[in-house]
Amino acid sequence: MMRLSTVILLPLLAIPYVSAHGFVHKVWIGTETFLGNTPNAEPTPSIVRQIDNVDPVKGADNPLINCGYNAQLASKIADANPGDSMAFLWTGGDLSRWPHNTGPMLTYLASCGSTDCTTFNSSAAKWFKIAQVGRDSNGNWFQNRIFSADGVVANVTLPKNIKPGAYLIRHEIIALHLATTEGGAEFYPSCTQINIGGSGTGAPTEAELVLLPGAYSDTDPGILVPNVFDTPPAPYSFPGPPIAAFVSASSGSGSASGSSSNPTPTSSASSSSSTTKPKGKSCKLKRVPTALSKRQEVARPRHISRIMRGLAMSISGSAH
Repeated sequence: MMRLSTVILLPLLAIPYVSAHGFVHKVWIGTETFLGNTPNAEPTPSIVRQIDNVDPVKGADNPLINCGYNAQLASKIADANPGDSMAFLWTGGDLSRWPHNTGPMLTYLASCGSTDCTTFNSSAAKWFKIAQVGRDSNGNWFQNRIFSADGVVANVTLPKNIKPGAYLIRHEIIALHLATTEGGAEFYPSCTQINIGGSGTGAPTEAELVLLPGAYSDTDPGILVPNVFDTPPAPYSFPGPPIAAFVSASSGSGSASGSSSNPTPTSSASSSSSTTKPKGKSCKLKRVPTALSKRQEVARPRHISRIMRGLAMSISGSAH
């Protein structure tokens, strides 16, 4: 009997867990909700560019750091206005709660130029930063809030004076739980296609535009963080460029608990990039099963011990 249980259990111990990593499952613009596609599932029309793997992007010079694993052009665009609030619901690969709690969240925009973003190649995008959050006033990571409770979203406010046009908005989580050694940081980027209206004139300077990859290095202070678990928390330096000056000047977005690797323009506005549960009807989030294609990774059990207990009981019962 012991031999049987050993043969059965050993393969289970080698199973990776899809829920250990994740993606953007939903996006809100104002009160309107948009559904993203489960990675590697049969795609449906969406404003979120679909990735095909929930694993983190590793390496600051990895081309996948742009919009994620083999991110595909999305077929839809959402209208937005300057100053609109946006929210991103990050989940595990099986739509469970976001699995990480250490590290910053950053938000970038890139103009799609004369296209409507549905045909725009993001590898040529020039990005400018509009928001970044690290720790709150108590020293806790904002990322910990989306880890600690179901349905909590990351909030971002679009710049109030931004020039109208077609944009990709890139929301990124950098998980630092393994960043005590070089190459340990985990990057989770997600790109959403929007069209911003209005009559604003705000735009980044050429010096504020960056390429991805190109903006980060594996040895940047905010990516290689040997003291990430120090108590009390050590000061944190955000990677990448500073928030664009026109964004800070219009008080549209900001940063929290940390400093940019380059000096960030002073702003009297409090951070509008944070984490909350969405208001109204969209507050009650249901985990709706997604129709998966044959390519979709199968959601693995989160706790191997449950399977072991169940299998042990089954074997024990069959012995009587």
